[in-house]
Amino acid sequence: MGERKPLVVVVDGHGGGMGKALVARIKERLPQVHVRALGTNSAATEAMLKGGADDGATGENAVIFNVARADFVAGSVAILMANGLMGEISPRMAQAVGDSSAIKVLIPANRCGIRIATGEEQPLRRYLDHCVDIISTELA
Repeated sequence: MGERKPLVVVVDGHGGGMGKALVARIKERLPQVHVRALGTNSAATEAMLKGGADDGATGENAVIFNVARADFVAGSVAILMANGLMGEISPRMAQAVGDSSAIKVLIPANRCGIRIATGEEQPLRRYLDHCVDIISTELA
């Protein structure tokens, strides 16, 4: 058997636009990792698969099962919050993300009512690029 690639799971909901953009950046810059799309709904999963994810799964159980096995969990800070993403993140999903031993790389999202003291607000593309930078540094 070959050596296992590091597993990066990207969690997203709604239409999966942020997750799709994040997956595309990860696959472009870190081809040595396996990216798994975890959507709270099928539209989000499908969008992330179109962004280049290696595979994907949908729903509460898929998130709970896969974040426990991941090396990295990436997504909006709202994935740590019960009822985050306008209710798409169940309390069990948020707990599973928080309980995961994976390195969590979270993107600020003002829509969820959480403010992170990181300085000036940046465009989403900058947060996505910084997310990939963090994963790259951790892999080194």
